[in-house]
Amino acid sequence: MAGHSKWANIKHRKGAQDAKRGKIFTKLIKEITVAARIGGGDAEGNARLRAALDKARQANMPRDNIDRAIKKGLGDLDGVSYEEGTFEGYGPGGVAVIVEFMTDNRTRTVADVRHVFTKYGGNLGVSGSVAFLFERKGLLSFPLSVDFEQLFETALEAGAEDVKDEGDSYEVITDPANFMEIRDALDAAGLQFETAEVTMLPQTQVQLAGKQVESMLKLMDKLEDNDDVQNVYANFDIADDELAKFEG
Repeated sequence: MAGHSKWANIKHRKGAQDAKRGKIFTKLIKEITVAARIGGGDAEGNARLRAALDKARQANMPRDNIDRAIKKGLGDLDGVSYEEGTFEGYGPGGVAVIVEFMTDNRTRTVADVRHVFTKYGGNLGVSGSVAFLFERKGLLSFPLSVDFEQLFETALEAGAEDVKDEGDSYEVITDPANFMEIRDALDAAGLQFETAEVTMLPQTQVQLAGKQVESMLKLMDKLEDNDDVQNVYANFDIADDELAKFEG
């Protein structure tokens, strides 16, 4: 298991999602605001907004927060104008890292992100330096309690590209274009996902061990701790016995 799935499981086991709920809300509010600004406030006709609202519901964000974010995006309430973009760089051991950001001050964000990379043994690269190592895909994760045969058949029938048994979860991979359609089909079949998102999946993996593991985990954690950073993707892999040394 590598990259996205590995980091997601580390955060789950460490309880990082609950500990940083306030920061999660901040990031979701930005995403909802921008999605509404670009595509309007009707979630049925705005796939990006619908996906953001799904994440907000999964995070148990209060409805008032969601409504205010949409109104800010539509211009009904005063709000900040955000710039979107990506940084590309390298972590310890040559791990490829993509950072998606949303900021009202690009100069501040560049300085903060560069500092984190440098502090934990990495460096920022130029645009295009690592993006080719990732592919944008829809990803749905299901608990092992789900009937795998039903999941497999329903997902492929709906148009999914692949269904995988990752050992501690099942994953459905889709083209981003029909992600919502497949998600809805699985939901209608009574197959309850744990996470559902469009993400960047690594096409190659870099195996880490020893101190590189600690540095990489701190790099990921500190990047995600930045309010201007929306998502972080990396192509590292860590053996479970190595990972156990740094979890606690």
